[in-house]
Amino acid sequence: MLFENALGQKHLKNHLITSADSGRIPHAQLFVGPEGCGTLPIALAYAQYVISKIHEKDSQGYNSCLHKCATFTHPDIHFAFPVSNSDRVKSHAVSNNYLLEWRQFLSEQPYGNLFDWYRFIGIEKKQGQIGVDEAQDIVKKLSLKSYEGGYKVLLVWMAEKMNIAASNKLLKLIEEPPRQTIILLLAEEEEQLIGTIRSRCQILHFPHLPEDIIAKGLMEKGLGEALAQQLAHEANGNFNKALDLMNQDSEDLVFEKWFVQWVRSAFKAKGNKAAIHDLILWSDELAKVGREVQKKFLSYCIHIIRQALLLNYSTQELVYSKIHVDNFELKKFAPFIHENNVQSIFEELETAIIHVERNGNSKLIFTDLSIKLTRLLHTKAT
Repeated sequence: MLFENALGQKHLKNHLITSADSGRIPHAQLFVGPEGCGTLPIALAYAQYVISKIHEKDSQGYNSCLHKCATFTHPDIHFAFPVSNSDRVKSHAVSNNYLLEWRQFLSEQPYGNLFDWYRFIGIEKKQGQIGVDEAQDIVKKLSLKSYEGGYKVLLVWMAEKMNIAASNKLLKLIEEPPRQTIILLLAEEEEQLIGTIRSRCQILHFPHLPEDIIAKGLMEKGLGEALAQQLAHEANGNFNKALDLMNQDSEDLVFEKWFVQWVRSAFKAKGNKAAIHDLILWSDELAKVGREVQKKFLSYCIHIIRQALLLNYSTQELVYSKIHVDNFELKKFAPFIHENNVQSIFEELETAIIHVERNGNSKLIFTDLSIKLTRLLHTKAT
């Protein structure tokens, strides 16, 4: 991966290149940014840039190094990412068990999100993590000498998925790293990392990608200018979502149908036993999908509720989401989201996410949430 292959973020690329050229390379860095902003492609480009510098005067070694980096097989670049046991890996799953899939994923979806990765390796019904077995593997890998005599790089993707045991083990490594070792942590939710790790890393914050950069990226993939600009606006700085919308493969398209069915049944349910039955059936259907899907759907609901609130208070310039379900318009739903119920709706949705993460009974969680939503949507505005 080259810096020129990663979209936008020019100032961050320049900073990383300048620091590498001057030899001022922090041993532990934390890249924080929202989904689809390019933390992973830029981290890969940075690792390649640092690793390949020792071969610049030797074109043969340099070309060999670039090839190994391009295929994600360089022996001095190590990866850690969330995994779980599966039909193939029965117990103690670690990143090494999924390296072939990881390399393919990086080649095909470098802007992909965590759910894309889970779906890629068939564990979308489970909750992955970076556990203590992974941390022990990392310590062993980084204790070895560099294969090519230069830097060793550890890239930890979705670092917030480290459990406490793994975090504490990695903390010791960050405090006393082996010589010429660079640890790159990539995260979307900085606050989910333990404070002692954050305090020992140099933190780079990645902003959302601008619409024109996303549109240009889509046009390079063969999309017309008008449609590319439309999807770039709808993606709101998330190139992964823009690609999904282009390929009509976005999970949001499924979430839209679930959301519309949910709120329509909730509107009808007041004093209507038949509609309550519809909500229970809806909860049964949601209970059948994996917990990662459930959490992602609840996060999508929070996002749509926020967009409806902005629309209700006449801030259309901040509203970029679009619901593609026939006969449902966000502007008609927006008046039902207001100052008297929005905070309570957010709290119920966030509580449901916590209960799902803690392996609560999904049917009970979504039934309870649906009944509460029914009451909240009928709350009158001031």
